[in-house]
Amino acid sequence: MEMTTPKIRTKDIAYIAVFVALLAVCSWITVPTTVPFTLQTLGVFLAVGVLGGQRGTLAIFAYLLLGLMGAPVFSGFGGGAGAFFTPSGGYLAGFLFSALVMWAMERIWGKKSLVLALSMVLGMLVCYAFGTAWFMVVYPMGGEAVSLWAALTWCVFPFLLFDGLKIALAFGLSLELRRHVK
Repeated sequence: MEMTTPKIRTKDIAYIAVFVALLAVCSWITVPTTVPFTLQTLGVFLAVGVLGGQRGTLAIFAYLLLGLMGAPVFSGFGGGAGAFFTPSGGYLAGFLFSALVMWAMERIWGKKSLVLALSMVLGMLVCYAFGTAWFMVVYPMGGEAVSLWAALTWCVFPFLLFDGLKIALAFGLSLELRRHVK
Protein backbone atom coordinates (compact mmCIF):
# COMPACT_ATOMS: atom_id res chain seq x y z
CA MET A 1 0.00 0.00 0.00
CA GLU A 2 1.36 3.39 -0.98
CA MET A 3 1.30 6.26 1.48
CA THR A 4 0.12 9.60 0.23
CA THR A 5 1.30 12.89 1.56
CA PRO A 6 -1.03 15.84 1.83
CA LYS A 7 -0.58 18.35 -0.96
CA ILE A 8 0.39 21.90 -0.14
CA ARG A 9 -1.20 24.18 -2.68
CA THR A 10 0.01 27.56 -3.81
CA LYS A 11 -2.82 29.14 -1.84
CA ASP A 12 -1.60 27.39 1.33
CA ILE A 13 1.93 28.71 0.76
CA ALA A 14 0.56 32.22 0.28
CA TYR A 15 -1.45 32.04 3.52
CA ILE A 16 1.57 30.69 5.38
CA ALA A 17 3.76 33.50 4.00
CA VAL A 18 1.23 36.14 5.06
CA PHE A 19 1.25 34.79 8.61
CA VAL A 20 5.06 34.60 8.68
CA ALA A 21 5.04 38.31 7.82
CA LEU A 22 2.35 38.95 10.46
CA LEU A 23 4.45 37.16 13.09
CA ALA A 24 7.44 39.34 12.19
CA VAL A 25 5.40 42.54 12.46
CA CYS A 26 3.93 41.36 15.77
CA SER A 27 7.45 40.75 17.11
CA TRP A 28 8.65 44.20 16.09
CA ILE A 29 5.95 45.84 18.22
CA THR A 30 7.97 45.66 21.44
CA VAL A 31 8.21 47.15 24.90
CA PRO A 32 11.78 46.29 25.91
CA THR A 33 12.19 44.62 29.30
CA THR A 34 14.23 41.58 30.44
CA VAL A 35 11.61 39.50 28.64
CA PRO A 36 10.10 42.01 26.19
CA PHE A 37 6.39 42.65 25.81
CA THR A 38 5.53 41.84 22.20
CA LEU A 39 2.55 40.80 20.12
CA GLN A 40 4.23 37.56 19.00
CA THR A 41 1.81 35.29 20.87
CA LEU A 42 -1.06 37.16 19.23
CA GLY A 43 0.51 36.21 15.89
CA VAL A 44 0.98 32.60 16.98
CA PHE A 45 -2.64 32.26 18.09
CA LEU A 46 -3.92 33.98 14.96
CA ALA A 47 -1.85 31.74 12.71
CA VAL A 48 -3.26 28.54 14.19
CA GLY A 49 -6.72 29.99 14.84
CA VAL A 50 -7.18 31.25 11.28
CA LEU A 51 -5.14 28.80 9.21
CA GLY A 52 -5.79 25.70 11.28
CA GLY A 53 -3.28 23.48 13.00
CA GLN A 54 -1.21 22.28 10.08
CA ARG A 55 -0.82 25.51 8.13
CA GLY A 56 -0.56 27.60 11.30
CA THR A 57 2.20 25.40 12.70
CA LEU A 58 4.02 25.53 9.35
CA ALA A 59 3.81 29.34 9.43
CA ILE A 60 5.33 29.44 12.92
CA PHE A 61 8.03 26.94 11.94
CA ALA A 62 8.87 28.98 8.81
CA TYR A 63 9.01 32.16 10.92
CA LEU A 64 11.39 30.56 13.41
CA LEU A 65 13.52 29.11 10.61
CA LEU A 66 13.71 32.49 8.91
CA GLY A 67 14.84 34.08 12.17
CA LEU A 68 17.31 31.28 12.84
CA MET A 69 18.88 31.94 9.43
CA GLY A 70 19.46 35.56 10.43
CA ALA A 71 16.47 37.46 9.07
CA PRO A 72 15.58 40.25 11.55
CA VAL A 73 12.12 38.90 12.34
CA PHE A 74 12.39 38.57 16.12
CA SER A 75 11.80 41.12 18.87
CA GLY A 76 13.92 44.23 18.48
CA PHE A 77 14.60 43.29 14.83
CA GLY A 78 16.77 40.44 16.07
CA GLY A 79 17.64 37.32 14.17
CA GLY A 80 20.18 34.53 14.03
CA ALA A 81 20.87 31.51 16.20
CA GLY A 82 22.00 33.78 19.04
CA ALA A 83 18.41 34.94 19.57
CA PHE A 84 17.60 31.46 20.85
CA PHE A 85 20.29 31.77 23.55
CA THR A 86 19.00 34.98 25.12
CA PRO A 87 16.88 35.01 28.29
CA SER A 88 13.74 35.13 26.12
CA GLY A 89 14.91 32.47 23.62
CA GLY A 90 12.81 29.75 25.24
CA TYR A 91 9.68 31.59 24.24
CA LEU A 92 10.68 31.24 20.59
CA ALA A 93 10.74 27.46 20.98
CA GLY A 94 7.57 27.73 23.04
CA PHE A 95 5.75 29.28 20.07
CA LEU A 96 6.25 26.11 18.05
CA PHE A 97 5.17 23.84 20.90
CA SER A 98 2.14 26.05 21.57
CA ALA A 99 1.12 25.61 17.95
CA LEU A 100 1.63 21.85 18.15
CA VAL A 101 -0.59 21.66 21.24
CA MET A 102 -3.25 23.74 19.52
CA TRP A 103 -3.03 21.53 16.41
CA ALA A 104 -3.33 18.37 18.53
CA MET A 105 -6.42 19.70 20.28
CA GLU A 106 -7.93 20.62 16.90
CA ARG A 107 -7.24 17.10 15.56
CA ILE A 108 -8.75 15.43 18.61
CA TRP A 109 -11.78 17.66 19.32
CA GLY A 110 -12.31 19.56 16.05
CA LYS A 111 -12.53 23.24 15.20
CA LYS A 112 -15.20 24.19 17.73
CA SER A 113 -14.98 27.62 19.32
CA LEU A 114 -14.56 26.22 22.83
CA VAL A 115 -11.71 23.99 21.65
CA LEU A 116 -9.99 26.99 20.05
CA ALA A 117 -10.32 29.08 23.22
CA LEU A 118 -9.02 26.28 25.44
CA SER A 119 -6.18 25.49 23.04
CA MET A 120 -5.07 29.13 23.11
CA VAL A 121 -4.98 29.14 26.91
CA LEU A 122 -3.14 25.81 27.02
CA GLY A 123 -0.81 27.02 24.25
CA MET A 124 0.01 30.09 26.33
CA LEU A 125 0.79 27.89 29.35
CA VAL A 126 3.09 25.75 27.20
CA CYS A 127 4.86 28.88 25.95
CA TYR A 128 5.25 30.13 29.53
CA ALA A 129 6.69 26.75 30.57
CA PHE A 130 9.33 26.73 27.81
CA GLY A 131 10.18 30.38 28.26
CA THR A 132 10.42 30.25 32.03
CA ALA A 133 12.46 27.05 32.07
CA TRP A 134 14.88 28.47 29.50
CA PHE A 135 15.10 31.77 31.38
CA MET A 136 16.13 29.86 34.52
CA VAL A 137 18.95 28.19 32.55
CA VAL A 138 20.27 31.24 30.68
CA TYR A 139 19.82 34.03 33.22
CA PRO A 140 21.71 33.06 36.39
CA MET A 141 21.99 35.90 38.90
CA GLY A 142 25.63 36.43 39.87
CA GLY A 143 26.38 32.80 39.12
CA GLU A 144 23.49 31.63 41.30
CA ALA A 145 20.49 29.80 39.90
CA VAL A 146 17.30 31.76 39.46
CA SER A 147 14.48 30.37 41.59
CA LEU A 148 11.23 29.32 39.99
CA TRP A 149 9.41 32.03 41.93
CA ALA A 150 11.82 34.74 40.70
CA ALA A 151 11.52 33.50 37.12
CA LEU A 152 7.71 33.48 37.32
CA THR A 153 7.81 36.98 38.82
CA TRP A 154 9.86 38.29 35.89
CA CYS A 155 8.61 36.08 33.02
CA VAL A 156 4.97 35.25 33.67
CA PHE A 157 3.13 37.35 36.24
CA PRO A 158 3.69 40.74 34.54
CA PHE A 159 2.39 39.30 31.26
CA LEU A 160 -0.80 37.55 32.43
CA LEU A 161 -3.23 40.40 31.81
CA PHE A 162 -1.61 41.45 28.55
CA ASP A 163 -1.50 37.84 27.28
CA GLY A 164 -5.11 37.30 28.34
CA LEU A 165 -6.08 40.30 26.22
CA LYS A 166 -4.07 38.95 23.29
CA ILE A 167 -5.83 35.58 23.60
CA ALA A 168 -9.24 37.28 23.65
CA LEU A 169 -8.33 39.39 20.60
CA ALA A 170 -6.85 36.42 18.72
CA PHE A 171 -9.91 34.31 19.54
CA GLY A 172 -12.36 36.90 18.25
CA LEU A 173 -10.34 37.69 15.13
CA SER A 174 -9.79 33.99 14.41
CA LEU A 175 -13.50 33.22 14.50
CA GLU A 176 -14.18 36.11 12.13
CA LEU A 177 -11.25 35.57 9.74
CA ARG A 178 -11.29 31.76 9.47
CA ARG A 179 -14.59 31.98 7.58
CA HIS A 180 -12.73 33.79 4.81
CA VAL A 181 -9.73 31.44 4.64
CA LYS A 182 -10.32 28.13 2.96
